[in-house]
Amino acid sequence: MLYAIILVVQLLVTVVMGLYFWRALRRSKTAESPPARWDSRAEMDRIRQMRAVRLNLPLNEQVRPRDFSAIIGQEAGIEALKAILCGPNPQHVILYGPPGVGKTCAARLVLEEAKKRGDSPFLTDAPFVEMDATCARFDERAIADPLIGSVHDPIYQGAGPLGMAGVPQPKPGAVTKAHGGVLFLDEIGELHPMQMNKLLKVLEDRKVMLESAYYSPGDRNVPGHIHDIFKNGLPADFRLIGATTRSPEEISPALRSRCMEVFFRPLTAAETARIAQNAAKAAGCALESGCAGFIGAYSPGGRDAANLTQVAAGIALAKGRHEIRQGDVESVLRAGAYTKRPDKRLAGGMKAGSVHGLAVLGANLGQVLPIEAVAFERRGESGGPEWKATGIVDTERLNAGARTMIRRSTAAGALENVRSVLRQSGLPVDRFDLHIDFPGGLPVDGPSAGVAMAIAAYSALTKQPVSGSVAVTGELGLGGEVLPVGGVPAKVAAALEGGARLVLIPRENYEESFACEPKIRPISRFDEALRLFLEEGAEEGSPALLGFVPEAPFLAAEPS
Repeated sequence: MLYAIILVVQLLVTVVMGLYFWRALRRSKTAESPPARWDSRAEMDRIRQMRAVRLNLPLNEQVRPRDFSAIIGQEAGIEALKAILCGPNPQHVILYGPPGVGKTCAARLVLEEAKKRGDSPFLTDAPFVEMDATCARFDERAIADPLIGSVHDPIYQGAGPLGMAGVPQPKPGAVTKAHGGVLFLDEIGELHPMQMNKLLKVLEDRKVMLESAYYSPGDRNVPGHIHDIFKNGLPADFRLIGATTRSPEEISPALRSRCMEVFFRPLTAAETARIAQNAAKAAGCALESGCAGFIGAYSPGGRDAANLTQVAAGIALAKGRHEIRQGDVESVLRAGAYTKRPDKRLAGGMKAGSVHGLAVLGANLGQVLPIEAVAFERRGESGGPEWKATGIVDTERLNAGARTMIRRSTAAGALENVRSVLRQSGLPVDRFDLHIDFPGGLPVDGPSAGVAMAIAAYSALTKQPVSGSVAVTGELGLGGEVLPVGGVPAKVAAALEGGARLVLIPRENYEESFACEPKIRPISRFDEALRLFLEEGAEEGSPALLGFVPEAPFLAAEPS
């Protein structure tokens, strides 16, 4: 009997205590949960309202290419990019080029093209992960790394339930999110050196290995997938497309050795004019006759052309017009302090001492280089003749590892070769002072102007006008030979765009692709170049010689 009473009392106590704690728990949930749910609902409503407010897309986004045909002026670069990424063995690639020429759009489209190929390893759901290297912030203690990935250790705030149990939690970065697809890293030349080294390791191993002092392989509280990540790493088998506006010399050699390289060329004024026409159409406006070309002359890239057109369209619409006039564009140019693109046109005509050389200002960016020379006969002055070149870089700074060397400009040194070659040709070079100038402020830091300088010097010494419709590039050897130089395709393109009737290049730089263009002529020696300048001048109606004609026996020989 007593035993039964004790059991009943224990049961009643248990029930009472259970009811007490159950009611306390309900009161706790009632006190905390509804406000939390209410706050969440209110915040979600506010976010939905914000998302419902949409501004019109800028013209840059409206005219963004949706297919390869809409990317203007980059046919060669796109073809190379397809060959690299759309086959059965896609490679990593670095895209070089100025801003606003279509690098990002081409990268997106080439992945979509690769997905359609039956022999491509990219699946139909292959991701395209885009990140700007300038924004790839990381913590040196490896707390956070959005590019490579990190481990959220349990000691840090927000570790969650697993963290409270002492479990470190791996956080995948962009390289893992891009697994099986493409990681597009814009401005890759700005990536921090520490991040660059980590990225190179990932490219090599195709996985990310993470570490944590709080991870114990024998800890049974750690879930199996976390054990697997610390043991085998996070997968990161992707193809990298890095884009940069820097020159190749400024990019990590270790990265370049792992990547193919494709150069997107700068857009011509005619090409940016086409982009301006598309932008005006998207803005619902027409362009006054000649206005597109006017915009193109002040727009180095497609983004600049679209921006200029958009503001000019705003001015026109504010005045009640749907036509953009040149005056509208001029207002934008004044307000934005725009600078006109350098004029690449050859001067043409005949003039003594005036020659057009060719230069390279960057990757795939050629430029017509005007050169002027004037000679003064010495009349009993003491001392030797003075030959000088102005408008060039006087010295060059070279980085050689830990050392920095400063040397005399190779363009200035080329002038000595010119003097020696002309002396061997029979010209009385010691009777004259010679001044060669490179007007326009373009830097001349290489020997490729040697042949052009020699033609200009010969013309100035002999008072022989030469053709202003011929452009030439090539280094001049001491024996009069024309030596190969760099950047010839870009130089040729600039000369042809500038209206050259004849483009002379070193024979060793001649490519098969030039065969379809009769204006491009290979030369091996200085006398060949001089003969072609004189023959072209004769066709243009060169006047008779105004001064003496020095002996130049090499002119009588047939060109080799």
